Amino acid sequence: MDSRVDRTNRRQTQTPAHQAPPCTLVIFGAGGDLTKRLLMPAIYNLAKAKLLSEKFAIIAVDRTPKPVDAFRDYLAEGIRSFVSDTASAPATEPFDKQAWEFVASRLAVASQLFGTIVEQLGAAGLVQEKDGRFRRVIIEKPFGTDLASARALNAQILRVLSEPQIYRMDHFLGKETVQNIMVLRFANGIFEPMWNRDHIDHVQISVAETVGVERRARFYEATGALRDMVPNHVFQLLSLIAMGPPNSFAADAVRTEKHKVLEAVHPLDDAEVRRNVVRGQYGPGLINKNPVPACREEPDVARDSNTETYVAMQLAIDNWRWAGVPFYLRTGKRMTRRTTEIAIQFKQAPFAMFRNTPVDILTPNVLALQIQPDEGASLQFSAKVPGPEISLGGVRMNFSYKDYFNTEPTTGYETLVYDCMIGDAMLFNRADGVEAGWEVVQPILDLWQNDKTVPLEIYTAGSAGPEAADNLLWRSGRQWRPLT
Repeated sequence: MDSRVDRTNRRQTQTPAHQAPPCTLVIFGAGGDLTKRLLMPAIYNLAKAKLLSEKFAIIAVDRTPKPVDAFRDYLAEGIRSFVSDTASAPATEPFDKQAWEFVASRLAVASQLFGTIVEQLGAAGLVQEKDGRFRRVIIEKPFGTDLASARALNAQILRVLSEPQIYRMDHFLGKETVQNIMVLRFANGIFEPMWNRDHIDHVQISVAETVGVERRARFYEATGALRDMVPNHVFQLLSLIAMGPPNSFAADAVRTEKHKVLEAVHPLDDAEVRRNVVRGQYGPGLINKNPVPACREEPDVARDSNTETYVAMQLAIDNWRWAGVPFYLRTGKRMTRRTTEIAIQFKQAPFAMFRNTPVDILTPNVLALQIQPDEGASLQFSAKVPGPEISLGGVRMNFSYKDYFNTEPTTGYETLVYDCMIGDAMLFNRADGVEAGWEVVQPILDLWQNDKTVPLEIYTAGSAGPEAADNLLWRSGRQWRPLT
């Protein structure tokens, strides 16, 4: 796995993809930050890769009227920033004016948002599929704010659309390493036989951000870390790690296995929520040696706000494969560094043969999958330190995507938008999967709303989170992997 190995073959290229069929992409709320930062760079990358039809078009819909040329310039600025911010290797090309002009020339702007978008699309006859034409709707997270609202939203859109027309998006699933989880597990005979309770001690999933609430208080105060990250991003990673092998890579085969995992998560009662879930909020501290304010000091945040910016939990999966294996999840803002990682820690080898040697501890065997910012994987294990005595040292074998494959800057949306165009729903959520995720967190939401004695742990900005989260693992002799 070391990047020094197999240099002759490390620059592998992807299998060429087919051009998507002709289609019109309608973006509702196109003046928002997500369109500028992520979606339009993804469309630009698809155009650059020649994956868009000459008959491709975009209709941008937003509340605020804006001249077309000014709107195009606004989006071009976002793409130039994306290219410069992510440039890291000689293979990275500069801003491709021809690719942008291809996209910009197909961009029209509407000035009004529909009230209830899907219902109005249906009322206008714009969701009917006939004469070989497809109609598909991509819905970005959050999909609902709790179990009841998710069920209501599913029911509302399913009155207008059929399930195969609905693409519930989670952009984490566009990350190469996330998609590679299934390949890693099911295409390699060395991993899947050990992927169970007989060999795995526990699993950690960490999604850490250095950014704070900042100017998103209107959204974040009503949402919090649990709603914002866990039923979607974090549970997507959980289900991919814990799912059983699907009978194929067909969309429903994969989504059925992911749904089974979330259905099997042990439901938490009030006592288990108090014991196994930690909520926190950042106080003042340092990020990259720069002082940052507490959450309650951010613009438009209430000075007595109880909105969590951090959540950690211990979950169990009640099935044959994972019985007795704890899953530790954490996500938070204003943490030590920005990282998303899945760590699978294997059970220790017996210590008996080392009892009369200088060895007093064995290095944990950990397979770590790095989702962002640098996509790759590492494997940690013990090796003998050179010398006359038996002395062990921990070593790590690293694999980085950029060392082995030709990679260009991506947002994660490229794959998902392209898959929607070609009708491949494997990386999108199905209605039952969305609701299963909310069923897991609903008892937590209920207790936090009804019991004001549940503590809100204050942690220092720039740290790894509150001490109470460390106790989740310490009480069983485990510890979080460092974020540094």
